[in-house]
Amino acid sequence: MKVFTVTGLTGSGKTSIIEKIVAELTARGYSVGTVKEIHNESFRIDQEGKNTYRHRQAGADTVTARAHHETDIMYKGHMPIYEVLSHYTEDYIILEGVRDAVVPEIAVCKEDASPEITPLTIAVSGRFANTPKDSYKGLPVINGLTDTARLTDLIIEKTPELLYDVRPECCSLCGSDCRGCLAKCLKGEEKPENCVLKQKTVTLKMDGKEIVMVPFVQNILKNAVLGVVQELKGYRKGGRITIEFRDDGCRK
Repeated sequence: MKVFTVTGLTGSGKTSIIEKIVAELTARGYSVGTVKEIHNESFRIDQEGKNTYRHRQAGADTVTARAHHETDIMYKGHMPIYEVLSHYTEDYIILEGVRDAVVPEIAVCKEDASPEITPLTIAVSGRFANTPKDSYKGLPVINGLTDTARLTDLIIEKTPELLYDVRPECCSLCGSDCRGCLAKCLKGEEKPENCVLKQKTVTLKMDGKEIVMVPFVQNILKNAVLGVVQELKGYRKGGRITIEFRDDGCRK
């Protein structure tokens, strides 16, 4: 799964560009999903007095509204973006206004404003690109409405498989935090597949979903399992070990 984000203030052209990119990626045969960040604190899909609202008030944690044309699953609270992305399976996920994911960014702004550039920015677009200009601070300026194919080409070139976002104190074995690693990849100074978290020797899944473990934790789990398994009849050094069990919920 490849993920990128389009960032900028309201009225800068984010949604219009995303519409164009979705259509272009779809035309090229990719499946596409989107996530829209809503900054209005009063926004609620669930309205007071509706049946789903009453379910929530009665104590339900997850509420689903299932209709003929759509199914809406509503969770409590502001879900972390990586947890949101775990529900997606499309080839490309486009984030609108999301800033807390380690992904390439397209910065957009109005004609008379200055784009917010970060080390993860790969291009500038939006209404800012209505005035002809080739680049801004070394980044290409591409009109997403009239030159969608070129912007999409750049997205495909620059967007790697989703990287993790692990606290620096837990990893940094590559010499950078996860954002720094992606920034190096975007500059061509590093390759995404070299991320130590992707070179895993131990895989842990919960209900089919992988739980990311830094190498230190992988080694602890590996050594603990090997310490037991290598004493058993049938153990073969170098073999693949698979352990599956159900959490019985008996932890205190």
